Amino acid sequence: MPANTELQNHPTLTVYYDGACPKCIRDRDTYEKLSGTTAEQICWFDITGQESQLCGLGIDPQKALSELHVRDADGRIVSELDAYILLMDKVPTLKPLAWLIGLPLIRPLLAKIYHWQVNRRLRSRGLQQK
Repeated sequence: MPANTELQNHPTLTVYYDGACPKCIRDRDTYEKLSGTTAEQICWFDITGQESQLCGLGIDPQKALSELHVRDADGRIVSELDAYILLMDKVPTLKPLAWLIGLPLIRPLLAKIYHWQVNRRLRSRGLQQK
């Protein structure tokens, strides 16, 4: 097998998601459907009950619930909108959206909306104080 085919089949992104969250599972399913042939480049890691593994990676387990975390092929871990940008960049139909999210005028507004939605979701699950 040629080296470039092997690289294409190797996950280049690990997404740490909350498998106990129905919305997070739906989001994962959506990304997988939209990914098509690039889906194998993304490894999905359920953080439920994985606190020690997360700490070993330098990810605060509580922050992992409130912010999307992604590890790239170089082992660098990014969170929040930077994580979404990396993830969307792996999905051909979402690449333009990844670019748009990164724009200086749009990013701060989306960050506020993102945190508001996450905090609301965590409160509804009893995982965050009001």
